Amino acid sequence: MATTLCKYFFGPEIALSGFSPVLAIALFSGFIFRRSEWVFFFSIVALLVSDLTIQLLYLNDLFDYQGVYAGQWKNYLLLLGCTFIGYIFKATSYRNIGLSAFIAPTIFFFLSNGLVWLQSSEMTYTKDITGFITCLTAGLPFYKNSLLATLIFLPATLVFYNYISIRKIELRLS
Repeated sequence: MATTLCKYFFGPEIALSGFSPVLAIALFSGFIFRRSEWVFFFSIVALLVSDLTIQLLYLNDLFDYQGVYAGQWKNYLLLLGCTFIGYIFKATSYRNIGLSAFIAPTIFFFLSNGLVWLQSSEMTYTKDITGFITCLTAGLPFYKNSLLATLIFLPATLVFYNYISIRKIELRLS
């Protein structure tokens, strides 16, 4: 639900686009689920529900862009990678939480923008270091917002989870 609301309110505004809890949810899934089928299922379902809801809004002229589009599967693969980062790091220390909250959006940024650069026409981004840097520069607002969102939503999610599960306000998992 939070993912959909963030997309709905922040997505159309380019300066706020990318501010979404989706990477925090992916990391959280990796942190808490030990059975591999649940680790990846939870983060994919969160993004899928959000994308399908946005698509329905788009089809009813209530949103500016599509929720489902060609090539979107690449974002899902990258999201699974972020979930795996959470699975590796685990939320057993503040250091691991902080590192994963920085590493996941950073890797997502470089890989997603690298794919945009590789698949764009020569007119959009030249296939040299200048074109790659131009593509990365164009993606910086998204990176800033996804990093900020992850740094906000991941601790909030962990505190909420701990409060619900053990009635204790705590950032890390025991």
